[in-house]
Amino acid sequence: MDEWDQLLELATLEAGLGASAGGTWVGLAEAGTRAGVSRSALRAWYRNGLIESRVVDGPHGPQRLVPLEAVQARASQSPRIARKAERAGGVEAEVAALRERVAELERRLAALVADR
Repeated sequence: MDEWDQLLELATLEAGLGASAGGTWVGLAEAGTRAGVSRSALRAWYRNGLIESRVVDGPHGPQRLVPLEAVQARASQSPRIARKAERAGGVEAEVAALRERVAELERRLAALVADR
């Protein structure tokens, strides 16, 4: 297989066109980001046979790909990852509430300054 064929295969897998072979295959970084899982957890999962993985030649050398759907399914079974996601959602909600309070205080301050 020449370099062009390898790059085409990688692009096909990354674009999700390799769906017939177990879903959308993505790199570890993307899988970790989209599923909320660390790279070390992903490595442990594929080393222990909990998810599949492939090594393909990428533009910067060998790249390991994993099926995104399998990673997300495995992540959804983990109580630890679920708690992490809940905490992250809680922080986002708290930040949104604080932004609203700051906006309200700014409106009040503007009203006080305008009354002077």
